[in-house]
Amino acid sequence: MALRNIVVEGDEILRKVCKPVEEFDERLFKLLDDMKDTVKKERGAGLAGPQIGVLKRVCVVDVDEGYFEFINPKIVAVKGKQKGVEGCLSVRHKQGYVT
Repeated sequence: MALRNIVVEGDEILRKVCKPVEEFDERLFKLLDDMKDTVKKERGAGLAGPQIGVLKRVCVVDVDEGYFEFINPKIVAVKGKQKGVEGCLSVRHKQGYVT
């Protein structure tokens, strides 16, 4: 496993559309492992493909139960509201209240 470099605000890749994952192979599994290692090292809560320069629809999220890996995620329903402070590994040293 390897640590990946975090792409920061201003890099155009953060504004591009990601491609869906079509092959579930060792390269994908290595990518997800690298993403988990990277978000852990950076002490973040989650990380998406474009944040490490990979235009694939993948993300990892660190929760109390461990890491969740999302491949081609879609939001299909929402319920309730939550408000709290959030930040982003690609937008350093900025946080804000998000609903």
